[in-house]
This record gives sequence, structure tokens and C-alpha cells, in this order.
Amino acid sequence: MNIHAIRAIYTFELARTWRTVMQSIASPVISTSLYFIVFGAAIGSRMTAVDGVSYGAFIVPGLIMLSILTESISNASFGIYMPKFSGTIYEVLSAPISVYEIVLGYVGAAATKSVILGTIILATARLFVAFSIVHPLWMVVFLILTSVTFSFFGFIIGVWADGWEKLQTVPMLIVTPLTFLGGSFYSISMLPPVWQKIALFNPVVYLISAFRWSFYGISDVNVVISFGMTLVFLALCVGAVGWIFRTGYKLKT
Repeated sequence: MNIHAIRAIYTFELARTWRTVMQSIASPVISTSLYFIVFGAAIGSRMTAVDGVSYGAFIVPGLIMLSILTESISNASFGIYMPKFSGTIYEVLSAPISVYEIVLGYVGAAATKSVILGTIILATARLFVAFSIVHPLWMVVFLILTSVTFSFFGFIIGVWADGWEKLQTVPMLIVTPLTFLGGSFYSISMLPPVWQKIALFNPVVYLISAFRWSFYGISDVNVVISFGMTLVFLALCVGAVGWIFRTGYKLKT
């Protein structure tokens, strides 16, 4: 394995984060903090507990997951789209670097950014609401697994997109609505029975449910099923990335 090549791509992508720290870190942290202030401190103080957890604390995992999903996709898609846009992707493809090393560099950097952001938001949440973490090890596992999975998904979007509009279409019109409807601000058990069944077709429900379980030991879906669904989605994304490089889809043509 070419460690130097992986490190070069990885450090280059991370360096871009520190050059645009206001956009990459400060902006999502401030946006999420506003959610904590409005829903957690203001509205949450007037709402009853959800499954024995105060509403302000209940929404913490959902808001962290909302930021992680959005930023993972954004970071990974932009990271691979820019080389396509500028034409430098051909230099990367012609270099003595394997497909796995290229993907590991781009996806690894995007996932690292998301994990850093999630950690900062987790620490920031402490300033607004009090919460506990029942399973801290599993919390870290789900945080990293979700970041890696959606970084792969973002990589696919970045390859697929052939314009700046398409680069924002999936995150804004699909992922963000699915996250809001996936139980970020409520438990799906509050929904009517028919809508509870419909909600189970939303893959984000499983991610938020598992992440919330790691905090409070409560979940809308069995945590084993949630973990399995996440692994299935990860496997599909890895398979799609493999197909992209085998066929050269929108990279070599």
C-alpha cells in the first residue's frame, strides 16, 4: 500500500478544511447551536419528556446526526468534484496509485472532518442542555461508521454530479428532508401506526435511532437492525464506488 499517496490526498483535503474553517466548522456549529437554543432551551423547557428524557436532551443525537450526514456528503462530494472540475483527476488516475488508495484518501479525509465536527457539536451541546451518554463506546462506533458511510455516499454524488447545481441537489432535496423526517426532533412512536410503518422505509430512521440508543439506551428500532442496515448501506456504497472505478463512469470519459 502506498502510504505516501494516501497521506498526500488525505492531508491536502484536511488542509482545505483549515483554510475554510468558517465555512467547514464554524457555520455548521453555529447553525446547530441555534437549534439547541430554540428547540432545546426555549421550546424544550415547555415540553414534556420523551421516553423519560427531557426534550432538549432528546434532540441532541438527532441534531448531531443531521450535521454529520450533511457535512459527510458535502465534504466528500466537493473533494472529488473539484479535481474533476479542474481536470487534475486525470493526474491522480495516471499516478502509480491504486483505486483503494485514492478512495481511502478522499473518503478518509471527509470522514475525519465529520467526526471532528460531530465532536465539536457534542461538546457545544453541553453549553445548552444537560445529557448523558450511556454507551460511549458505541456512540463513537456509530459516529465513525455513519461518517464513513455517508462520505462514501458523498463520493458517489461528487462523481455523478456534472455541475454545481447537481452537487447540492441530493443533500438539500433528499438527505436533509429525510433527516428531519427520520426522528431528529421526535420519536416515530408518536406518529400514527400507518406513518410509523412508512417511516421505517426512511434509512435515516435507523441511523438516528441507533445513535440515540448509544446516548440514552432508548430507540425506535432495534439497535441490531439499525446497525445491520447501516452496514448494508455502507456495503452498497462501497460496491458502487468499486463499479465507478471499474467502468470509469464520469472519471475516464
